[in-house]
Amino acid sequence: MSTTTPLESEDLAWFRDGPSLSVAARGAATALARRIGLSDHRAAEVALAVTEAATNVQRHAVDGALLLRAVRSGDEAGVEFLTVDSGPGMTNVPAALADGASSAGTLGIGLGAVSRLADHFDLHSVPGRGTVMAARFWPRGGNGRAVVASPGDSPAAGVTRPISGEIVCGDAWAVRTVAGDGDGGHPALLVMLCDGLGHGPLAQRASQAAVRAFHAAHDLSPEGVLGAVHRALSGTRGGAVAVARIEPAAGRVLYCGIGNVSGFLVHDGGRRALLSAPGIVGAHMRRLRTFEEPLPAHGALVMHSDGLTERWDPAVLPGLLGHSPLVMAGQLLREAAVRLDDACVVVVKGAW
Repeated sequence: MSTTTPLESEDLAWFRDGPSLSVAARGAATALARRIGLSDHRAAEVALAVTEAATNVQRHAVDGALLLRAVRSGDEAGVEFLTVDSGPGMTNVPAALADGASSAGTLGIGLGAVSRLADHFDLHSVPGRGTVMAARFWPRGGNGRAVVASPGDSPAAGVTRPISGEIVCGDAWAVRTVAGDGDGGHPALLVMLCDGLGHGPLAQRASQAAVRAFHAAHDLSPEGVLGAVHRALSGTRGGAVAVARIEPAAGRVLYCGIGNVSGFLVHDGGRRALLSAPGIVGAHMRRLRTFEEPLPAHGALVMHSDGLTERWDPAVLPGLLGHSPLVMAGQLLREAAVRLDDACVVVVKGAW
């Protein structure tokens, strides 16, 4: 059972595949690394790794993108990137990560070198479908080691992507560790996903109000949190919201959702849907009902907005459960997201 405090993340921008992808991503990565206080040497390593990853997307992807963002653990800040592509995939990932294995047209350092420059690296590829890669970079101490003790040990991660043509996303997610009650006092994990109605700045205003209410809520049951979010969204255009409380010691998840948001418990044999009721949080919300489900062994919780179809099948993504929550979220975004809506997916794994 893991009780690690989840990392906080702040999305900077998506960079779409195109002739200027590597140049734009490198410049933004360098600026972000310097803004959060990484040394010049570490900032140069981040820029090198981002450029290699972006160039690989440019060269091989049918439809690819790179997400760049800041991550925080306590007082420390780092840089994280995620590449998502619907290219041909890799038939031999270990060979692609071997020294000297760099495709023509890249910087020549290879993905293996990218993995060594990063403090946390993960890659999942499905031949014929696509590849998702994530890398995280923390400041380094005088001994050359990352200043964050367990840089890859985070039980929850999510990804948001705005509708095509928009800069801001009306979907949002949040997670917090809370003291347990009915589970014997052991820590629990609260997760929320909000899909602000529509898209653009007004939808973002609603989802950010939901995030603030989620972090400020005192009643930490799913119904209590959803009630606090409902009050906070009054006066906004409202949204669809789901809240999950994961209690590892009790081996259960408590789930309460209103509106068109989706929740699934994913396991080796497939997935099990979690139920939400009709309504609009902040406007018309029926009597809340919390559902209890057992946590699947070695499984994951997936929550997403209707910017992803529900038709994704974990069986066509072999080995996905063996990867980090961020890479899982990226693969589901690649597999099921639509361009005509904001999209958000959050994955919790390794918390039980």
